[in-house]
Amino acid sequence: MSGTLNKVMLIGHLGDEVKMHYFEGGGCIGRFPLATNETYTNKQTNERVTNTEWHNIVVRNKGAEICEKYLSKGDKVYVEGRLKTRKWQDDSGNERYSTEVQCHDFTFLSTKKESENNAVANKPATQTPAANQPSNSEPVGEENDDLPF
Repeated sequence: MSGTLNKVMLIGHLGDEVKMHYFEGGGCIGRFPLATNETYTNKQTNERVTNTEWHNIVVRNKGAEICEKYLSKGDKVYVEGRLKTRKWQDDSGNERYSTEVQCHDFTFLSTKKESENNAVANKPATQTPAANQPSNSEPVGEENDDLPF
């Protein structure tokens, strides 16, 4: 393999509303923080530990407008893109660096309202009885021919 790859795939929750910035030429960008969580059990204390990682997401033009319209704080979203590190100067003149995910594809997974409703309901999933499910995959009434497929 002679090439390189810069690809990021994240599933997380929005940490804030999408902030839009419009340019003179008609283009725009939207920015929002995305939180991903890692949960594990500490072997010494037997406690559940959750670590949250924050990612700066940048989406452009039509995608940014769609995100602004449909996403809000707490919504769960799948984001795909590439990492980009920017260099800038703060108010004191110090050089600073920011790493962002330049998003080129996204999928809305759930809204904050849906997540809250699911947590409140917290009902066990109902299963259909086995008697209602077919016992084999062959259609009823057809004979098994010696077909090669």
